[in-house]
Amino acid sequence: MKISTKGRYALRLMTDIADHDGEGNVALKDVAARQGISVKYLEQIAGTLAKAGLLRSGRGAQGGYRLAREPEQYTVGDILRLTEGNLAPVACLEGEENRCQRCGECPTLDFWAGLYAAVNAYIDRYTLADLLAEQRRKRGQPSGKSDQ
Repeated sequence: MKISTKGRYALRLMTDIADHDGEGNVALKDVAARQGISVKYLEQIAGTLAKAGLLRSGRGAQGGYRLAREPEQYTVGDILRLTEGNLAPVACLEGEENRCQRCGECPTLDFWAGLYAAVNAYIDRYTLADLLAEQRRKRGQPSGKSDQ
């Protein structure tokens, strides 16, 4: 499994917007400047996130994006699955039902299923708040609202 730039940039976009929470809507041009990502690419990603209800958008002079929920309410898994699609390591695990003709006798199926479960558990364990706290820690800033 390899996470594309879309998934990585979606996490950076969401973290940046969370970091500027309380300042009103965040303009994508400002995120682009801070993150070194093109505005056009951020527009595509933000559109996907807004359509799914993870971001709220505003138009006009005070336009931009803001989080639809608190950072603690977003898992990294929510964001990655939205931008990357299914994160199954093999095709036979992508759907609700395994339709592979060999699934009953496949000696590797349990291995792949275990890997898939481990990946999902890991990405669902971390929230946007965790990423924000790590970003602030690396900058030497207070990690949360209670620290300010």
